[in-house]
Amino acid sequence: MLALQNSKSKPSRRHLFLALGRLNPSIKAMTVVLCVVLLSLAFDPVTIASALLLTLLMTWLFGNIAWNRWLLLFAPFLILALGYFWTAALFPREAIQPDSVLILSMGPFKMTNQSFQIALALCLRTLLFSALSLLFILTTDPVRLMLSLMQQCKLPPKLAYGILAGFRFLPLFREELAIMQRAHRVRGAGRIRRTPRSLLYAFKRYSIPLLAGAIHKSERAAVAMISRGFTGKSDRDFYTRVQITWRDGLFMALMLAIVAFSFGLSHFLGSLRWYNGEL
Repeated sequence: MLALQNSKSKPSRRHLFLALGRLNPSIKAMTVVLCVVLLSLAFDPVTIASALLLTLLMTWLFGNIAWNRWLLLFAPFLILALGYFWTAALFPREAIQPDSVLILSMGPFKMTNQSFQIALALCLRTLLFSALSLLFILTTDPVRLMLSLMQQCKLPPKLAYGILAGFRFLPLFREELAIMQRAHRVRGAGRIRRTPRSLLYAFKRYSIPLLAGAIHKSERAAVAMISRGFTGKSDRDFYTRVQITWRDGLFMALMLAIVAFSFGLSHFLGSLRWYNGEL
């Protein structure tokens, strides 16, 4: 039993090697933005598809993410990408070349090889940028992100702590809204009918108490911060230090290597195509 407990509590080797959740959030954000900018220059399916597969591999190896949650968040982007594909394939923006091979014909709608390549590249670009965004969002703690922005990027503490306070208040607003709805039902207000007039009245009935509560909470938070010596100056000490380590450099190197490999593979196969305003 003891051996079984030790085997369960021991973390996997991949998480000890390069856990994305322990990286410096500023370096991770800069790396993701740099990859998005570089990959946006390409507009061929090979480059984007290879970068997408390798990004998913990085997320699976070092992300430590629940895949049911990842799929739930990725599903809307998948539906959006499929919509982009059929729209761009059947209604191309550019004039189709006469020598382009016809792939599919449905009445007045025709899909040629040229429109198919453009639509597929657009679809994969949507999935790639969504995967890169989820890699950053699902492996980044908001508190460590704000601390890193203050320590490495010199973000003003007033702005950073204001964003954190607003982020912390969101769950409280949802709980207060649920309490008010239950209180109104107890008093006989009943459920809200789905008509424009009823929805407008409900918005007025709930928004004013929520706004008043938000003002009271912001005042209490401001008084608490001032009583603890918060002045908003940049030259202040931090209880938690977010450092830049060699793992951050390794992550940046791996992500840039993914970009370089994707471009190199597409160039080797002769399918590399640069973006030329096709959207």
